[in-house]
Amino acid sequence: MSGKNRTFLLTRITKFIISSYNSIHSMSYRLSIFLFAIVIIGIISCKNNDEVFKTISTVQLNVVNASADTLNYYLNGTRQNNSSSLFPGGQTLYLTEPAGTQTYQFKKAGASSILFGVPLTLTGLANTLYVTGESAGQAFSTIDTLIVDSALVAVRFVNASPDAGNLSVTVGDTVKFRSRAYKTSSVFLPTGSGQKEVKVYLTGSSTPMIDTTITMNPFSGYTLFSRGLVNGKGNSAFKLGIALNFGN
Repeated sequence: MSGKNRTFLLTRITKFIISSYNSIHSMSYRLSIFLFAIVIIGIISCKNNDEVFKTISTVQLNVVNASADTLNYYLNGTRQNNSSSLFPGGQTLYLTEPAGTQTYQFKKAGASSILFGVPLTLTGLANTLYVTGESAGQAFSTIDTLIVDSALVAVRFVNASPDAGNLSVTVGDTVKFRSRAYKTSSVFLPTGSGQKEVKVYLTGSSTPMIDTTITMNPFSGYTLFSRGLVNGKGNSAFKLGIALNFGN
């Protein structure tokens, strides 16, 4: 029933109740009619409110900065990462954003002008947006399908290095991510907790570009991501980043 029809119905019911109320002398009958009126008006009012207050679907969005710049990101002109700027290699952790298609805008920290905007359609429960450079073409997103096991660690690898080509990664002795292209993600795989030696290889090389040790806590999920340029310097140097998806 439309709001207009409900208003008409409410008016007719109110007039009928008032007429009945005035024509009945018994106090008990008047009280019954009065209570009946409250119930009917309440029901109709609640139905009208359904038309006013719409449910907004939301998802969780984690933004990972795999670029060389310190960034802030905005939605409809409002800054989203309010606690601090997003430093190279950093992440926002999951923030609640509207589901569906939105344009997320990025600015360098301290700048007033927009660096670029990314039209992004968010689906599922959780997503991650990776920024790898200074244009929309250097940003991409993943849908984060997490696996949770209180005794294990969940880990995946994302290639966020624009010029590195396909990359392969080993985590300890059991987990291997083979030949991941730029802007692609592996699935989450289970592994044990504790210290893990992580190696990152360029395609066709048996010598790791990165060889490091990372401590992984139980009941946690991690995204390992490459960032920077193969021959980059400073903030643009080729590095391995780690983002927390859940746990500590």
